[in-house]
Amino acid sequence: MSDQSENFIEQATAFQKIWMESMSKLMHAAFTFTPNSAPPELLRDIRNGILQALAESWNEFLRSPQFQDGMKQWMDNAVAFRKLSNDFMAKARKEMQAPSREDMDAVMLSVRHAETRILDRVEELAQQLNDLNQQPGGPARKSAPKPAGRRQRSARRPRQRAATNGKEKRP
Repeated sequence: MSDQSENFIEQATAFQKIWMESMSKLMHAAFTFTPNSAPPELLRDIRNGILQALAESWNEFLRSPQFQDGMKQWMDNAVAFRKLSNDFMAKARKEMQAPSREDMDAVMLSVRHAETRILDRVEELAQQLNDLNQQPGGPARKSAPKPAGRRQRSARRPRQRAATNGKEKRP
């Protein structure tokens, strides 16, 4: 027999032993009661005994070396699969000449840096302009803009085209 099958048999035997012990504890807890206890108290005692036996057996099972070794192997396999799939996807992107996530992250970082530098420079220019406007001998201030409203029509009438030859006709 191979090592792997022997290891599997040992783990199955250990699991079966833990399972049988927990079942015997459950049965023992369910059927041990005092003769003078009332039915609701009897049911409560049975429930508490079952829950305690389950808690102890699961605690024992989860702390067993077989379970922990199995979980370690499962996690190692999951990490190896993740690395393998990442390598495969990176190779596929490279062969298709598609940008990788790292490339896109680098581009986004460069754009953010450029945006930050531009915004800093605009703020500096706005501050300089504000300082110039605050100086007594600064540039002449324009009058406040007129509120937007209806435009006044000029005294002239617009030119109209004659119906013939497309030439303009003056009134």
